[in-house]
Amino acid sequence: MSANRSSAVMAQRAEPVDSLDDFPTPPWATRALLRFLRGQGEPLHLQHAWEPACNRGYLARVLAEDFDQVHATDVHDYGWPGQDGVADFLIPWGQDAPDVDWVITNPPFRLGAEFIRHALRYARRGVAVLVRMSFVEGVDRHDTLFRDMPEAFVLPFVERVVMWKGVLLDPDVPIWKVDKKGAGKLEKPTSATCYAWLVWRRDGQGVLECDTRFSRIPSCRLELTRPGDYPPLPDHLRKPQGGLL
Repeated sequence: MSANRSSAVMAQRAEPVDSLDDFPTPPWATRALLRFLRGQGEPLHLQHAWEPACNRGYLARVLAEDFDQVHATDVHDYGWPGQDGVADFLIPWGQDAPDVDWVITNPPFRLGAEFIRHALRYARRGVAVLVRMSFVEGVDRHDTLFRDMPEAFVLPFVERVVMWKGVLLDPDVPIWKVDKKGAGKLEKPTSATCYAWLVWRRDGQGVLECDTRFSRIPSCRLELTRPGDYPPLPDHLRKPQGGLL
C-alpha cells in the first residue's frame, strides 16, 4: 500500500456508517477479476491501482497480491490500518489524485455511475466495478454513462457472490438465523442477488474500448479462497449456548 496523507485529501468529509452501502467484498470475487485481467495480457505486477471505497480492506488487500502499488481511500474510517486516508472519491482531486493505471472498487450502488465517470478521469488503463446485475438497466444510467462510455467487458458470476451488510461471511460457515416466530437454526449464508464485474479499458492510444464483450466468470470460489480470507464469525451470528435465545 502507498499512502497519500496530503492535508487537502485528509480534510475531506466523512459520512456516518448508517448512510453507507457497507457490503464487504469476498476476496475470491476480486481474485476472479484479477485472473481475468491477467488473461487479457494486463501486466498487473507493473501497474498501480486505486480502491476508492476500501471499507475494511478486503478488496484492496487482494489487489495488493497482484499490483505493484495499491492506494486505498474511503469516505468513512472503518478502522482498517491500510487505509491511506478518509476522503470522498467524488471530489475534484487535482494534484492529490494518486497516479494509477486502474481504479477497481465495489462502489455504493446509488453512486455507481458517478464513481465510474470519476474513475475514468484518473485511471490510465481501466476501471472495474463490482455491481448488481440490475446496474446495467435504467434509462438514466444509459443516458449518462453507457451510451457514450460503454463498458469493454460484462463479467457475471455463474455462482452467487454472498455479500451481507456490514459483515464479511464465509458461505461455508453456518450462521444462527431467527425466524418471525423466534425460532432459531443454523443456516449457511446465501444471497438472492446476482453480481458482475463491469470493466472499462483503454487501448494503447488511451482511447476507451467500446466493443462490449460478455464473458461469464465460471465457478471458482473454492479454488480462489485462501486461508485467513474471512474474519471470525460475529457473536450475534453464532449459535447461542444451548441453542436457545
